[in-house]
Amino acid sequence: MAEKLTFAFLREPPFCFSDASGEVAGCDTELARKVCQVLGLKVFSPVETEFARLLPGLASGEWGMTTGLFISDERKRAVDFTRPIWVLPDGLLVAKGNPRDFRGYRSVARDEAALIGVISGQVQHQTALQNGVAPERIRIFATQAGAADAVAAGAVQAYASVAMAHRGYLASRPAALLEVIDVPADEKQPAAGAFALAKGNAFLRQRIDSCLGDLLGSAWHRQMMHGYGFSDADVDRLL
Repeated sequence: MAEKLTFAFLREPPFCFSDASGEVAGCDTELARKVCQVLGLKVFSPVETEFARLLPGLASGEWGMTTGLFISDERKRAVDFTRPIWVLPDGLLVAKGNPRDFRGYRSVARDEAALIGVISGQVQHQTALQNGVAPERIRIFATQAGAADAVAAGAVQAYASVAMAHRGYLASRPAALLEVIDVPADEKQPAAGAFALAKGNAFLRQRIDSCLGDLLGSAWHRQMMHGYGFSDADVDRLL
């Protein structure tokens, strides 16, 4: 087994981000760093990228593991996943005060003048379609910041992602005139995300899964997740 783990991440608080000192932080980062330590790997090397590069970078060997991604059958054909590291609901980022009275994807679909933003390759694109949003009313962005800026500017009226990602974004921008609407469970159930690994390394995946089995739900894990705004109920969905 290699002595270095290169970890690809997105700038998407509270999961992964660079703090003021340049240190990479976030709940996914801290969990990956802890796994690296427990496995006795000498070097943990985080590399920032865009969402569209995560899986191709695994395939080309640029990195050995990615930040947490929603598990889907399509992605499982391209990569292997560890056991889930979070199970979370979707949310919509909208203008402060929710002037269009959105309640989820279906209310966006009913508002024929509304546009919704998604990140390229993320599962919320398909979820929006499944809930009746017309394809021509979906706008695709490369980054969280780009999509959020589009909502703030009125270029789109909502941006769909994980609700906790929206809250993490707003925590670092308290002056932003934006807010989060939780998507109801009848439109999208909370979904599982996991670290992604290149196919063909069952030994690494098994070792990481064993390590995660000991860490997830532990006192260390709960305290770490609390520090990023997650509740015990969020953690308990894993167990």
